[in-house]
Amino acid sequence: MPNPTAEITLTTSRHLGLVAITHGEKYQQANRALEEAGFARLPNGASIAPLTDPQAARRTASALVHHAHAHGATITTSTRPYLGDFGTEIAAQLPGTWSAELEIYSHPLWQEDLWPMLWEAGEMYRALEDHRIPFASVLKNGSGTELLLIERPGHRSGYLLGALTDREQEDPHDDPTTPHSIVLPADPGLAARAVADTFLPAHRRALHHQDLNNVLRALERIREEHETLQVIKESGRYSDGVPLRDSRLIGGMERDFADHAWLSYRAVLEHAPLLLTRCRPAATPWPEDAAALTRLREALAFSQDAWDEWNDLRQELYSIPRTLPAHEWSQVRGQLGLAVLPAIETWLADSEAFERQARAAVPGGPAALSAPTPRLLTARPAPLPAPRSAPAYR
Repeated sequence: MPNPTAEITLTTSRHLGLVAITHGEKYQQANRALEEAGFARLPNGASIAPLTDPQAARRTASALVHHAHAHGATITTSTRPYLGDFGTEIAAQLPGTWSAELEIYSHPLWQEDLWPMLWEAGEMYRALEDHRIPFASVLKNGSGTELLLIERPGHRSGYLLGALTDREQEDPHDDPTTPHSIVLPADPGLAARAVADTFLPAHRRALHHQDLNNVLRALERIREEHETLQVIKESGRYSDGVPLRDSRLIGGMERDFADHAWLSYRAVLEHAPLLLTRCRPAATPWPEDAAALTRLREALAFSQDAWDEWNDLRQELYSIPRTLPAHEWSQVRGQLGLAVLPAIETWLADSEAFERQARAAVPGGPAALSAPTPRLLTARPAPLPAPRSAPAYR
């Protein structure tokens, strides 16, 4: 087992001067060496010393060598400029309003905190698996998009940029929507152009496909249980062929279905509205889908009260030190599921039209570029008519 280390990486900044970042299991010893050498600590954990006075800079460097040796810390001089500056320069040249903040993962275990947030299946994933990444720059646009920028390990120059997410996700290698990191050049202008022209469009497409897959998987789960329930009701037998002893059992099955359906339908309520705003039936080979999309928008509006009630209840419970028992949660979900059942059946009936229109509306595609984004539906329409029977899912 390797001995615990205390390491100092030195780099330069046009604005800050000499920048030192400590890492290793004994990074605190390296921090003490920097403090004794006269470095000032920044809020992000980096330490700096000015380079404006050459003689003072030489004295600081000499003192650092002495104190680092005394504390058992090794010093490495980076050939790259300070990553905090590079991230800020990229952010300043991206479309919209972006910020960049350096994060330091001094202890090796802190790097593990990146895994739950990393939405990536390319070179950056392998870099985090195989290398120590003691610091990174996180770029944010204020609208939920976060990007991770690191120095490309194993190379003397260049950087890697990947996506972060706060969404629940499966193994990124099993999810075909997972975006891949890209290699950025050392020039911040060229790097920003690569991010804006290549990575961000791919990231938007990945989000679109992930949202669509979440909706389709939810509808598939609902459809399977819905069809099973319909067969039981029509045949008077369980799915294994055993006869129902009492027709009153159907009511309990319907409540159970409503409970489970609500759990899945939440994904539709969360992700489908934005997808629908991108759909342009007139720009596709299926302009007749416009009527189906109108029904789906009306179904979402019909479900809005239940969605608001659910979110209000969750927020209320999170703000007080108690939770509902499992059976009460099930009862709440069942009531909400029954309330939106007409909307759910509308989504089952028109899911094929939705899928082909949403796939045609991927950002950057011909349908997405054909017209401005329509106004979101805000007014609640009249109550939905009785839903048509859902066709078999394909």
